[in-house]
Amino acid sequence: MINEKFVFILEDRGVLYINGSDTNEFLQNLITNDIYKVNDKNSCYASLLTPQGKFLYDFIVVKYKNGFFLDCEKNIAEELYKKIISYKLRSKIDILNLSNEFVVAAFSHSKFLEFQGAKSLAGFTTKYREDPVFLDPRNKELGGRLIINLEKLYLSLKKLNLKPENPKIYYDYSFNLGIPQLKTNLLKEQLFGIECNFEELNAIDFKKGCYIGQENTSRIKLKNKLNKRLLPFKIIYGSLKEKDPITYNKDEIGKALISDNYNFGLVKLNNDNFSFDKIFKCGQAEIKFFKPKWLNI
Repeated sequence: MINEKFVFILEDRGVLYINGSDTNEFLQNLITNDIYKVNDKNSCYASLLTPQGKFLYDFIVVKYKNGFFLDCEKNIAEELYKKIISYKLRSKIDILNLSNEFVVAAFSHSKFLEFQGAKSLAGFTTKYREDPVFLDPRNKELGGRLIINLEKLYLSLKKLNLKPENPKIYYDYSFNLGIPQLKTNLLKEQLFGIECNFEELNAIDFKKGCYIGQENTSRIKLKNKLNKRLLPFKIIYGSLKEKDPITYNKDEIGKALISDNYNFGLVKLNNDNFSFDKIFKCGQAEIKFFKPKWLNI
C-alpha cells in the first residue's frame, strides 16, 4: 500500500487539452471508450488504435472546463497530438500540448477518500479548488491523481499535507499490480488493444458505436479469440531485450515487449506450455510471470 502522506510528481506524464464545439463527437469516433461517460464526476481510461485494432496510444480522459485533459506518457504526447490533429479535417476542435504547463501528481487511495464527496469508485472525479482530482479509472488501487498547473503545484501539495516522494515507489507499486505505465511506446502496433487487458482496465466500451479499430476488437471479443495477453514478469537472473522470444523447452510461447525495471511480455495463453507456475527462458534470462489479481484468465 502507498503511504497516505506521499505524493508522486509524475514528470514523465504529459497533458493535452482538447476542446471546441465538435469535441465530444470527434473523440467518440476515435477512442475505445465512451466520451459521454466523462463529466465532472467521472473520468475514463481509453486508447487510440490502428484501423486493424492494434495498440497505438493509451491515456486517461478527464473533464476540464469546456473540454478534456488527456493524461498520457510525456514521451508520446507530441506524437499523440499530431495523430489527433491528422483526424481533425473540418471538425471544430482545438488541441493544445500543455505538458510544460500542467503536471500530474499521484497519491494513495486512502488520501483520495479524504476529499469532500469522494467515492471509492474507479474514475470517480471531484475537484480541489478548480483542479480535477480523480481515482484512477484503470484500477482504484492505483490511487488518486491530480492534474494541476505547475505554478500552483507545491502550494497545493503543502495545503493538502502531501510530501513529494520518489516516483519509483509509485511505479514499483503499479508494476506489482500488473499495470504498465512506462515505455508503453514499445507496445505500439505490436499487439491488439484488447490484448493489453483493456477490458479489465476499463478502457473499452463494447456498447458504444464505431471507433477506429472497433471491428477487429469486437470480433475478437465476440468470437472468444482473445488468445494472447500482455502479462508482467520478473527476471530470476540474466538479461534480455525487447522482442526477445519467450520459450519453454524450445517452444515459443510469446515475446518480451517491455524490458527494464518493469517487464511485460505478450503470451499465448492457449499454449499447453504456459503456466504461472513455470520458469521460462527469454534472451539470456530466466523469467517467471505473475498473475494480477484483477485479471480474468
